[in-house]
Amino acid sequence: MGLAARNMAALMSGAAMTAFVGMGAAKAQEVQTNQEEKQGRVTILQRIVVGAGVDKVAIDTPQAVSVIEQEDIDRAQPTTIGDVFDQIPGVNVSGSDRVFGETFNIRGIGAPESANEEGRIIVTVDGAIKFFEQYRMGGFFSDPELYKRVEVLRGPASSTLYGSGALGGVINFTTKDAADFIADGQNGALRLKGGYNSNKNGWLGSVLLAQRLNESAEFLFEGNYRRADSYFTGDGTEVPSSNFDAWSGLAKGTFKVGDEGTLRLSYQQWDSDADDQDYAQVGTQSMFGTVDRHVIDKTGIISYENPFSDNDWLDLKVSASFSDTTVDQTDASGNPMFGLTCATSVLFCDSEYGYQTWQFNVQNTTEWQGGNWENFLTYGWQSAYQIRTADAVDVLGNPLPITFHPEGTDVKTGIFVQDEFVWDERLTLIPGMRLDWHELSPEGSIIGAEETDDTAFSPKIAAYYRFNETLAVFGSIAHTERFPTLDETFSTSSSSSFFNPSLDLIKERSNNFELGFALSGYDLAQSGDSLQLKTTGFYNDIKDLITRNPDLVPGFNNLPGYVNVNRAEIYGAEVELAYDADYFFANAGYSYLQGKDKDTGNYLTTIAPDELSFTLGGKLPEHDLVFGWKARVVSGPQDPDRDSSGPLPPPNASSTRFSEAFDVHDIFLTWTPQDGEFKGWEANLGVDNIFDKQYKEFLSNDPAKGRTFKISLAKQIGW
Repeated sequence: MGLAARNMAALMSGAAMTAFVGMGAAKAQEVQTNQEEKQGRVTILQRIVVGAGVDKVAIDTPQAVSVIEQEDIDRAQPTTIGDVFDQIPGVNVSGSDRVFGETFNIRGIGAPESANEEGRIIVTVDGAIKFFEQYRMGGFFSDPELYKRVEVLRGPASSTLYGSGALGGVINFTTKDAADFIADGQNGALRLKGGYNSNKNGWLGSVLLAQRLNESAEFLFEGNYRRADSYFTGDGTEVPSSNFDAWSGLAKGTFKVGDEGTLRLSYQQWDSDADDQDYAQVGTQSMFGTVDRHVIDKTGIISYENPFSDNDWLDLKVSASFSDTTVDQTDASGNPMFGLTCATSVLFCDSEYGYQTWQFNVQNTTEWQGGNWENFLTYGWQSAYQIRTADAVDVLGNPLPITFHPEGTDVKTGIFVQDEFVWDERLTLIPGMRLDWHELSPEGSIIGAEETDDTAFSPKIAAYYRFNETLAVFGSIAHTERFPTLDETFSTSSSSSFFNPSLDLIKERSNNFELGFALSGYDLAQSGDSLQLKTTGFYNDIKDLITRNPDLVPGFNNLPGYVNVNRAEIYGAEVELAYDADYFFANAGYSYLQGKDKDTGNYLTTIAPDELSFTLGGKLPEHDLVFGWKARVVSGPQDPDRDSSGPLPPPNASSTRFSEAFDVHDIFLTWTPQDGEFKGWEANLGVDNIFDKQYKEFLSNDPAKGRTFKISLAKQIGW
C-alpha cells in the first residue's frame, strides 16, 4: 500500500498544481474576501493558528500545523482524547484505546512502553504544561468534551516558544468559553447533551451553563459524565479493562479589565475510579494481574491579556497555572505464579504516583511598521517548577521507596525572542532563539543521587514567500535540546534488574530541516469555492538519544540505568488538502515517514507506516444537514524483514512492531437546525468502522474497536 499511497499523494499535489496555474491574484483575493463573509466557507487550512507566534492562517504558517475546531470534535463524537487525532497527518496515538493508556506520537517521536517518551512532546491545556509518566500507563487524562479547539504544531521548531525538548512538536488544548455559547443580544445559555455508542454501551451526559452578568463579566460551568463497558474488536474479541466511568468539570470566568484587558480564571478536573483494571494499561499483559486505580487530573489557570491597540510597543500576555495529576493504586492482585506480589516488588503494593507543576509565563509583542513592511518582535520568560511524588506501603502499612519512579523536583526557566518580519505581504522571515536553564533535585533517600543542572539553546529561522495568491514556498531550520528527566537521571532499579542512577547523561540534540510549498485556488468548480494544498518535507537528525542501558541483564548490575547511545534520523513528507463549496467539501492528509538508528541501521520502532486519510462530505443548507464519509488507508510496517506472526518487541527493541496494513471507514451525519421549532437542537449520528474491520494501530498494543454506532443529541436555550 505504501507505493499506492505515495502515488495518490503525488496525484493530489499534481492535480492541485494544474488547477491553480494561471489564476489571477486580484480575483483570488476578491473571492477569498467574499468567502470569509459566508458562514462555514473556511477550509481547515484557512483556520487561524494562534500558537505559532503572530496569529495567521494555517496555510500561511512556515511550519506544519493542524487545527481541530469544535465542529470536528462534535462530528467525531470521541470517547477518548485519542479519537480526536485520527485525521491529522504525522500524528498518532500510542499505547491503547483505554482512557488510562493513551500517549502521543508526532513524526515518529513517542512510544507507549518507554518511560522517557512523554518529555519529547510538549502538551498544554490553555497554556498550562501537562506531564505524566508511570510504568505501563498513559500520559494524558482528560475528556474531549471539555475542549473547543486543539492545535498540533509538528516538529522541533516550536521549541522556541514552548521550551526546549519539543523534538516531536507541541499539542495545545483550548477549553470552552462562555462567549462560544451566548448568542448576540442574549446574556445566557444552557446546553444539555447526551450521547450513546454501541461498542460497548458508552454513555455521555453533559450540562453546560454560560452566563454574562454584564459587559465586563461572564462565566461558564460545565459538568460531564462518561462511562463505557469493555469494547469489542472487529472479530468479536473483548479487550479487557477498556471499561471506565469518569466525570469531568470546567469552571471559567472571563472579565474585562479597562478598555481592552481580559482576565481569565479557570479550573478543570477529570476523575475516574476503576476497580479490577489490568495493571498494564498501554497494552494487554495479563501476567501483571489487576489493580484498583483512582486517577485525578486537575488544572487551574489565571491569565491576563491586553493588546494595547494604541501602543505598538505593548501586546501583553501573562499567565500562572497549576497542574496536578495523581494515580492512586490499591488492591493489586499481582501474579504469585511469577513471584509478582507486594512482598517481591513494590509495583504491586498500595501506592500513589503524582506530578504537580506550577508555571508562570509572561510574553509581549512589539510592532514596527513602514511603507511596505511590518515587524513583530515577540519576547518573554517562562518558568516551571515540577514535583514528582511516589509513595507506597507494604502489606503491614510501612512506607516503601519507589526507586524506579524517583521523587524529586524539576525546575526550568527560559527566555525567548522571536521576530516576524513581513515585507510587501510576500516575504516573511521568522528568526528566533531560546535559552533554558534546568535543575534536577532528587529526594534525599535516593542513594548515590545528586543534583544536576544544565542549559539548552534552541535557535531557528523560518521563511515564507508568497509569489501570488496562488503559490507560496516556505522552509525552516531549527535546533533544540532535550534535558534528561527525573526518571532517566535518578531511577535506581526495576522489576527485572538493579542499576545505579544515570548521572552522566547529556541532553539530546535535534536538528530539523523543513521545506514545502502551499497552493490556494478559488472559483475552480463553482463560484466562491476554495481549494488549498500544503506539502511539507522534513529531515530530523537526532543525536545522543537517551534510552535504557542495553547492557543491563536480569540480576545485579553496577551500571547506570539509562545511557546516551543512539543517533537517529527521521525524515518524510506530509500533504494536506482541503476543498469547500456550497454543497460539497473534502479534506485529505498523507504522511510518509522513515526512521533509522544511524549507528546500527535498524528501523526505529516508533515510526508509523505510510497513511492516507480523507473525508468526502456533502451539505444541504436548506435542510441544515452535513454528511460524509471518512477513511484511513494505512500501510504495513517499513521493516521488510519483520516477522508478521511474532509478538510485540520489548521496549527499545530494534525490530519493528507487529502490525498489518489496513483500511477503515466511517460515516457521519450532522443536523443543526437554524430556524423553526427545532432551532437550538443539534444531532450527530455516525458509524465508525462500518465494515467491522479487525485491525490494530501500529503504535497500539491491542486491536482497535469493531463497528460502533454513535449518536448524540444536544439542546441549547438562550435568554
